[in-house]
Amino acid sequence: MTATVPNWQTTPTDLAAAIREVKPALRARIEASGRGIDEVFAAVRRRVATRVAEIDADRAAGESVWPVIDYTDIENGTVTSAQLDKLKRRGCLVVRGHFDRDQALGWDADILDYVERNHFFENYRGPGDDFFGSVDSKPEIFPVYWSRPQMQARQSDRMARVQFFLNSLWRHESDGVQWFDPARDALYPDRIRRRPPGANSGGLGTHLDPGTLDLWMTREYQTAFRRLFDGDVEAYDPWDAAHRTTGPQYPGSTMCSAFRTFQGWTALSDMDHDQGVLHTVPIPEAMAYLMLRPLLRDVPDDDMCGVTVNQVFPAGEKWHPELVGTQAGIPDVRAGDSVWWHCDMIHSVAPVTDQEGWGNVMYIPAAPWCPRNERYAERVRGAFLTGASPSDFPAEHYERDWEGRFTVEELNETGRRGMGFA
Repeated sequence: MTATVPNWQTTPTDLAAAIREVKPALRARIEASGRGIDEVFAAVRRRVATRVAEIDADRAAGESVWPVIDYTDIENGTVTSAQLDKLKRRGCLVVRGHFDRDQALGWDADILDYVERNHFFENYRGPGDDFFGSVDSKPEIFPVYWSRPQMQARQSDRMARVQFFLNSLWRHESDGVQWFDPARDALYPDRIRRRPPGANSGGLGTHLDPGTLDLWMTREYQTAFRRLFDGDVEAYDPWDAAHRTTGPQYPGSTMCSAFRTFQGWTALSDMDHDQGVLHTVPIPEAMAYLMLRPLLRDVPDDDMCGVTVNQVFPAGEKWHPELVGTQAGIPDVRAGDSVWWHCDMIHSVAPVTDQEGWGNVMYIPAAPWCPRNERYAERVRGAFLTGASPSDFPAEHYERDWEGRFTVEELNETGRRGMGFA
């Protein structure tokens, strides 16, 4: 008989007590399969080790760990099976020439004009987000969401085509349920980063963003990760969206209300690989390691390897040494390239001292239309119409009275569908 696991649809009032209750219940559910936690975790470690060996082999051969695919191949349907295989194994991608370089540089100039014309620097009140404030470059993350360049990129045909390509890597239908629509994106609004030449930035530590304690404590996620908790870890598929697009996420200052198949950004400047750029652990299956690691006996009964609410999901040497040592940084990118990584993947941003050149990006993920994203779109529409900061982000609301903000009349069909206007 399968063990009954506690189900908290809302955040428990006593987190330590909830953790002490859920951990033995999850162990018992695994043991009901005839395997213990040590056995299934060993199987996960072997699977991760296989991927690490592949990464090491690429490095030894001088090959890029990150897959790189030309936009024209995505547009023309000429991506090779070898490229697709590497993309599925690594879970990350650079799209070369996603946008024309001159267009991206023009967008960068237009964003600067937008913030300067509206006196952003004179009115900037400091980081509204403790996590991104840690980069220690003032300001680096701009709380700007509704500029014309950002919205033009979000609703462009070229963006929709890449998002559909990435969404289609996922298993989005099963058991008669379509978990998301791969051809329709929710236009999740996010910020921009502008890091000037000569800047010093502390970077961002290793973390991931799929959720926090809700990943172990809610029925939907217990079902989404059923292969792990039923002891059938060999069948775990990091590309299976079942039950991930309907469940709740515990509220907090670092949450993401939307389901993203991939996180991503579009480069607005040329960036060299050693200038404080994104790194990932390019192993999508590593989520199995992260989910099972807190259930081992060396972790205190009231601890989930540091995972808690109101903080990002941490990853580090203490609990995940086999993972964080495999980080791989992006190759050199040019303005107009885009960068993508699977929503479950560990990632970080390297620190930089006296940066060479600009380091400018606009964050645009792949967030396909699904029940969870449809719910969030209602709040996004209100923020868009008033120029407010979206509810997933600090309530700074710089753009409410800004001149030149993107308007509802400028939405095309993709933009209207993505924001739920049509």
